[in-house]
Amino acid sequence: MKTLLLVDGSSYLYRAFHAMPDLRNKAGEPTGAIQGVLNMLRRLHKDYPADYSACVFDAKGKTFRDDIYPEYKANRASMPDDLRLQIEPLHSAIQAMGWPLIVEDGVEADDVIGALAKQAASEGMRVIISTGDKDISQLVNANITVVNTMRDAFRKTDEILDEAGVEAKFGVPPSLMVDYLILIGDSSDNVPGVEKVGPKTAVKWLKQYGSLENIVANADHITGVVGQNLRNALPWLPTARELITIRCDVGIQENLGDLAPRPQDKDKLIELFDRFEFKTLRRELDTAIPASTPNATPITPGGPPTDLFAASAVSTRHFETILTETALQTWLDKVSQAPLVCFDTETTSLDPLNAKLVGMSFSVTAGEAAYLPLTHDYPGAPDQLPFAATLARIKPLLENPAIRKVGQNLKYDKHVLANHDIQLNGIAHDTLLQSYVLESHRTHGMDDLAMRHLGVKTITYEEIAGKGAKQVPFSQVALEQASDYAAEDADITLQLHESLYPQVEADDKLQYIYRQIEMPVLDILYTIERNGVLIDQAMLQTQSHEIGQKLVALEQQAYELAGQPFNLGSPKQLQEILFGKLGIKPLKKTPSGAPSTDEDVLQELALDYPLPKVLLEYRGLAKLKSTYTDKLPRMINPHTGRVHTSYSQAVAITGRLASSEPNLQNIPVRTAEGRRIREAFIAPAGSSIISADYSQIELRIMAHLSQDDGLLNAFAKGEDIHRATAAEIFGTERDAVTHEQRRYAKVINFGLIYGMSAFGLAQNLNIERSAAQSYIDRYFARYPGVREYMQNTREVAKEKGYVETLFGRRLWVPEINSPNGMRRAGAERAAINAPMQGTAADLIKLAMIAVQGWLETEKLATKLIMQVHDELVLEVPDTELPLVKEKLPQLMQGVAKLDVPLLSEVGVGTNWEAAH
Repeated sequence: MKTLLLVDGSSYLYRAFHAMPDLRNKAGEPTGAIQGVLNMLRRLHKDYPADYSACVFDAKGKTFRDDIYPEYKANRASMPDDLRLQIEPLHSAIQAMGWPLIVEDGVEADDVIGALAKQAASEGMRVIISTGDKDISQLVNANITVVNTMRDAFRKTDEILDEAGVEAKFGVPPSLMVDYLILIGDSSDNVPGVEKVGPKTAVKWLKQYGSLENIVANADHITGVVGQNLRNALPWLPTARELITIRCDVGIQENLGDLAPRPQDKDKLIELFDRFEFKTLRRELDTAIPASTPNATPITPGGPPTDLFAASAVSTRHFETILTETALQTWLDKVSQAPLVCFDTETTSLDPLNAKLVGMSFSVTAGEAAYLPLTHDYPGAPDQLPFAATLARIKPLLENPAIRKVGQNLKYDKHVLANHDIQLNGIAHDTLLQSYVLESHRTHGMDDLAMRHLGVKTITYEEIAGKGAKQVPFSQVALEQASDYAAEDADITLQLHESLYPQVEADDKLQYIYRQIEMPVLDILYTIERNGVLIDQAMLQTQSHEIGQKLVALEQQAYELAGQPFNLGSPKQLQEILFGKLGIKPLKKTPSGAPSTDEDVLQELALDYPLPKVLLEYRGLAKLKSTYTDKLPRMINPHTGRVHTSYSQAVAITGRLASSEPNLQNIPVRTAEGRRIREAFIAPAGSSIISADYSQIELRIMAHLSQDDGLLNAFAKGEDIHRATAAEIFGTERDAVTHEQRRYAKVINFGLIYGMSAFGLAQNLNIERSAAQSYIDRYFARYPGVREYMQNTREVAKEKGYVETLFGRRLWVPEINSPNGMRRAGAERAAINAPMQGTAADLIKLAMIAVQGWLETEKLATKLIMQVHDELVLEVPDTELPLVKEKLPQLMQGVAKLDVPLLSEVGVGTNWEAAH
């Protein structure tokens, strides 16, 4: 029996667009839907070989259903531009793959599929329809089967709907699916059903009466509201039937003979894969076996590959579990001889300083990897090699700098090994950082990277260890599953390196960012995190008690202003007090329609009402207490007596570092209580804290990038830039600038480099919008180079999809050409600021490299203990204080040559606050 395979291309297209991340090539063209559909089709070819096949898409324009019911599909949003842009190249790629592609004007894809399926079935052929659309289930019969492969495009979890499968899923046989859909309606197509009739009621009625026709005949006997709703809907039901029934008699140009396999157009595929940067598919073109016409097989996944698009990322893979001395020695030999080794750890915790080894995996060749289990301890676990002795054998290889290693987030693995007295050396590459340098605006987890760059769905931790409360430690995961998971991590990471690094290497600027900034910073962050910072626990406990007393007093004050006690942390009660009892007019609403009490609203209300001001103060102090004064003492490491933050390199699009657990970069310093928290960050006896930061760094970068004469001259003369700006804007001598004028100028200086509008400036300064616009106009009149820079930056961003820092870091702005005005405006603001913030991030990283290099070269006892935005914090023995205090600003100011002088200001104290 011959087989016809029909694919609902429109269903594939929308599912892929919404399921895949926002993938783009270097030109900024969206590629996610194309990649998603091609990956689904290549798997489909493998699992369901067929004698004939076609991929069917909806055509543009109206169909007969729109004439019957003008509201048909009227609830659907217009197609997003990013999806529309992918349709034409996707069609080209599908045809170049050898798939017959059908788009019939005036006919929906469902009807084309129905017509072809019925014709094939009538000729004794077996038909497989691949779709996620439940409407197609009405076509199922002895010869026609629906397969939903889109629940997981890379795992064999297909939903196979034959006649029994349809009834098991929907409760009715395929012959009653139209009746069933008429009753419940089809919300996706905006076809109403009978009001209040859901799947349970529809199934109940159809089982009781046998058909919709019989239900209608007995409508008067169906009681209750739902019976009345049925009677009300009777005039509509014939129309609904016309809309829902798939028309298998539509005239189409194609016949079954046109759907035989076609040869691939390799040249066209190369052109498309190069354009959209599908590197894995491009690579496989050179290794694919010739396509052949397969014999049809039963509907069971796993048939042999028939062409390029049935291949996986690597055609074969061999994973091994190391349980014997012989196997271990074999892999130690491979590791010692390989030009590059991929290495990964499996551990007891995500906390790098407390995590212990459970096992480790290695890969030296794509498709081949091994897992070395060490401490799996579930009942019945196989014997494993002795922990201490095995680590002793591996340690020389891990510590050998000549053995080059690659991994995903190796800073974590470096910490884990250090916990076992192993110093990981020879870190040559990190795929996390490669991805970050290439695509800072995207996610960089290994699972996401595998999907994006290799077209591979990896095994997730939750799949082998469970979720939530039922999740087990990795040490209790069965070795068979654990080995597949861990070995795959090493294998896929090596393949990712082979895909990502050539892209980095091909661009000199990106190569510089990766090799000269990000990779050296990895080691420095490891050192800073390991150093930790000393905390005065008693001081924080005292502060926590004092803040607690202030919170009680503020709570009482809020009760008095409200005229009653209430829960200050309850938005609902706050809404009732502010907008009910006190009669204050709401300023905005939450998505659910309730009056908002968020911080922006309270800040605006605080200008006119006392209670919101008290609430803001209460919230600020409560956050300080919970986040810092209460929490920091609990985070002191019992082994080191210090707090150890974790710095993430691959988070902010601009290149800035992110601190977490605890976050040391967001300690508020505008309040006295916030500044006091920094007093608890202390130096040990015989040492001091040094704080060194770049002064007005982003304004200096703006002067350099814009080449505005006014800004360049002001910085060259060492003038107070805010005073100089105030003099220009307000038309006065510098000596005559008032404190208030300087404050306005400072807000304008910093606001404009963040893309602040006249509206935002007016809000910030609490002035009329017209006055704010006047200040902005005067600013640009005095600094025309800044306006020109901003305009040029917008244009570059719109053309390329990204802007660059002074050193060549790419800062992507995906929404820069968005049809949504608010998103586009936000992207334009980001594009203007990103080169300044990104260049500042590059500078502080270069400063870290210079300072740490000097400390190591001079073999000083001084330690880098924190990096906070544009600031470095060091713990310095008093004997080294004069030398470090002199050398530190020189190092920071010498990392780059700008057209304005870099200025680093240094402070010294017994604690972090005193050093300011």
